[in-house]
Amino acid sequence: MWQSETFEELKKLLLPANDFIFREITISKKKLYVVYNEGLIDGKNLLKLFFYKISDLNTKNINHLDKIIPGCITIKKKDIITYLNIGYCIIISNKIYAFEIKANLDRSIPKIESELSYYGPKDSFNESFVNNIGLIRKRIKSNSLKYQELFLGRYTKTRTGVLYIDTICKREIVDEILNKLNNIDIDGIIDSSYIKTVFEKKHQLFPTLIMTERPDKCSMALLEGKVIILLDNTPYAIILPSFFFDFFHTTDDYYQKPFNTSFIRIIRFLAFLIALLTPGIYIAITTRNYDLVPLPLLLMLKAGRSFVPFPAYLEALFMIICFEILKESDFRMSSTSGSAISILGGLILGDAAVAAGIVSPIMIIIIAISSIAGLIFSSVELGNSIRFYKIIFLFLGAFLGIYGIIIGLLLIIHHLLEIKIFNYKYINIDKNEILDSLIKINKRIRKRNSTLTDNEIRGRYL
Repeated sequence: MWQSETFEELKKLLLPANDFIFREITISKKKLYVVYNEGLIDGKNLLKLFFYKISDLNTKNINHLDKIIPGCITIKKKDIITYLNIGYCIIISNKIYAFEIKANLDRSIPKIESELSYYGPKDSFNESFVNNIGLIRKRIKSNSLKYQELFLGRYTKTRTGVLYIDTICKREIVDEILNKLNNIDIDGIIDSSYIKTVFEKKHQLFPTLIMTERPDKCSMALLEGKVIILLDNTPYAIILPSFFFDFFHTTDDYYQKPFNTSFIRIIRFLAFLIALLTPGIYIAITTRNYDLVPLPLLLMLKAGRSFVPFPAYLEALFMIICFEILKESDFRMSSTSGSAISILGGLILGDAAVAAGIVSPIMIIIIAISSIAGLIFSSVELGNSIRFYKIIFLFLGAFLGIYGIIIGLLLIIHHLLEIKIFNYKYINIDKNEILDSLIKINKRIRKRNSTLTDNEIRGRYL
């Protein structure tokens, strides 16, 4: 019979993977073949809800399990492996049935860890695709919130959802994202980071998408006309498209008064410039352009490094590398060891390096200010961009002086103006958004970015 043949085919296909369980049971003189993965199903409920219940059925009911057992559906032979790998129990009888009895392998809804805020909700995404969809649905209770589902990866078949609000988001953005995702052909998608390269150009360092663990941030993005990509088994969502000034905004900006928000946004922009330019400018004025600073300050700067045997740019490069090593080790170690590493690297080794004459105290201050300013951004990709261009400005200041810094700054501005994401300019100068880029103005009528949507009117305050 085809039932026993299918059962034997499954054995040959899946064994010797011992976590797949094969059972033959007889009910009312009729043979049933049961297959499931013991690591993906809830064993207690399988015993209680399935085996106990099915043993009481008669011959007539066994032929209609999808109508008798809740959560039981009829599937095709080619879909058996797919359903087995997502926590279904397969029953081969007169038809092939799939009975959902998944084990709970996910964390509960955790607190935010990487994008902390003073106000606002504290829940964040976890590794459960269904939970993550629910956290967004809980906030946007509208039938206009749509999502299209894909399964990516030859072996992983990772469940992927593309979410958007169809009455706000432009359809061409959704179509382009779906087209790029459908063209992915790799062995597996383990995390949302795997698909970043699909939407970012190969040699482009500035990020054009935002990865976030905050459902409230995703909900805000959807209401602006953006698209969210959620993947199973990862707590980070992707927001597309993302523009340059989006990386200077946080969810706290919308939970505080406009004056406070405007002030902190200006601070973030200044921090970006400080992180990028400070080492290069210091090298330029102490090695090339002496006339840019008052003589007393210049004498103090030169006296501070009079005992250092290395050129200033090598000294700065050495300190930048040391800080990056310290930051990486602090991040990778446990919380108990991390504090010890910070004390050892930041205090003991820094003080010993100055006492030994390897680096100057002023250089430690310059690199510390620059590095701390870069930590103000939660985006890892933006931090990596700042780190790379900081070193470029360092060498420009060392060999071309302040003129090199100006040339480098103009080239970066030109590069930012040339970057495009979905045919939209990275530095998005929109009539409705230009004032909200660095300062926040409390208007009666709120409008959306017309680049992202034709539905511009967000609403009004009386």
